[in-house]
Amino acid sequence: MIRDQEKLDTLLLNVHRWVRDVAHPSEDRVEAEDRVPDEIVADMAARGYFGWSIPEEYGGLGLTTEELVLGAMELSQCAVAFRARVGTNTGIGSEALVADGSEAQKREYLTRLASGELTGSFALTEPGAGSDASSLTSVAVRDGDDYVLNGMKCYITNAPIADIFTVMARTDPDTPGARGVSAFIVERAMPGVSTSAPYKMMGQRGSPVGEVHLDNVRVPARNLIGGVEGQGFRTAMKVLNKQRIHLAALCTGPSIRMLDLAMTHAEGREQSGQKIIDFQLVAALLADCRVDIEAARALVMQTARARDAGEDIALEASICKYFASEAASRVADRAVQVFGGAGYVADHASIERYYRDVRLFRLYEGTSQIHQLNIVKQERRRRQGNGRA
Repeated sequence: MIRDQEKLDTLLLNVHRWVRDVAHPSEDRVEAEDRVPDEIVADMAARGYFGWSIPEEYGGLGLTTEELVLGAMELSQCAVAFRARVGTNTGIGSEALVADGSEAQKREYLTRLASGELTGSFALTEPGAGSDASSLTSVAVRDGDDYVLNGMKCYITNAPIADIFTVMARTDPDTPGARGVSAFIVERAMPGVSTSAPYKMMGQRGSPVGEVHLDNVRVPARNLIGGVEGQGFRTAMKVLNKQRIHLAALCTGPSIRMLDLAMTHAEGREQSGQKIIDFQLVAALLADCRVDIEAARALVMQTARARDAGEDIALEASICKYFASEAASRVADRAVQVFGGAGYVADHASIERYYRDVRLFRLYEGTSQIHQLNIVKQERRRRQGNGRA
């Protein structure tokens, strides 16, 4: 749903220009320093990038899902670190509060997330609970007006720099699976909270990922999201269903950028006296990239509109994330092939960097294989609901 086309067009144009005027010239610096410079973070905050999907009454832009994914496809046409720096605040790091937070919780945290004063992080995954998140072992024990949390989370985006964490922990050890899980807002300043140094990763330099350690952390009961125990997994699924659409858009932006770089190279590179774009096999690689991008874009837009209309999109969100992340890897592989040997050289046109960066998309927020299983699970559920099985 687009509320004001003219206002949205202005936002998208400004993001488009920012990516080319600020982000692209800074990509090498971010790669070398393994961080987004403070002045660029401050610039993104001043432009409202941290609060895109946070409601307007809490200082955000209140973008609908359709508006959010259009913005995401523009913002992600640069090194992944830039969108990741703001992405947890305007996505997975704030959505639990947006979806299920109490009014007091929203007023306490959302305004500061929207402004960029705080950096949020979503702490669900554990060493033994990744794809099967319902088997997590972090625990939260009620003690008077507090809960005492213990456990460890891993592979958490922005953990090393986050100020607050949405933490999933088991409040009912006697209830197996998802039903005993609750969601909490945990502040870094609370005693017993610590994070690891950022992992040294294959790609996505400048986007810190690490562990969150909880050692007898006393969290006020008022920080139980929604104020009700046992609702944490349901909250997490609300977060992930929206975020998977968002992430699919964030996979599509780099694909657009990689195709643009490959087209420019193919139009300028000559072999045997002619531009390589005129070689049929090179043209086929470029054409297949465009087909993947348009298919991913169409899926994302269709699903975003369905979510805005209040439809059940659990199946479609999985399809979006699965297809768009796999498509990004296909586009990256073809782009390197178009560049030839130059595409394998780390200082040439960023293709090598994008190739490494987009590989992670097929792993986080559900691996491709988990989404394949989920797609069939959701399809069976719908068939049974329609009396077809």
